[in-house]
Amino acid sequence: MRISPLIDRLIESLQALPGVGPKTATRTALHLLQYNRPGAVALASALTEAAENVQRCRTCRTLTESEQCAICANPRRDGHLLCVVESPSDIVAIELAGGFSGRYYVLHGRLSPIDGIGPDELGLIDLPTRVRDGGVREVILATNPTVEGEATAHFIKESLRDTGATVTRIAHGVPLGGELEYIDGGTIVHALRGRRTVE
Repeated sequence: MRISPLIDRLIESLQALPGVGPKTATRTALHLLQYNRPGAVALASALTEAAENVQRCRTCRTLTESEQCAICANPRRDGHLLCVVESPSDIVAIELAGGFSGRYYVLHGRLSPIDGIGPDELGLIDLPTRVRDGGVREVILATNPTVEGEATAHFIKESLRDTGATVTRIAHGVPLGGELEYIDGGTIVHALRGRRTVE
């Protein structure tokens, strides 16, 4: 159903957000216009400013408005430990969990020849140099446990073979508090393969 040209355009634009379909976009647009116009103006301004000023960090490739992100610029981070992730949202998840004090390298995707995404698009050609020149001792591969994520991790492991760095893979398995009878078979297999000695 068409409402008006401007509202229709707003609804279509809101559908660019992940998980937002026509109904959610319509509700959001009408809510902003009916009840929260100052919020709509602030949202539009923030989106415009971010779209114009956010770029990739020259060191780790995450999103930032400066030449180097806060993590790369922080001298207290362990430069010998590098975690390779698929997206900036993975950094957010790891940082919120706590316990990791190293640095990151963001791929902005995973290898997918069908979609035309190869090593060049993911910055994988520059990764061995970053590892060698940065004195990295361990590279943690934190790509997602999908077919493409596993293929990407394998490619990275092979490309880093001559750098002298240890290459490790994050464990995949049963979540804390999970019950085995409700876990899928693939996850159980990963958990069994990734078992370690009880301390």
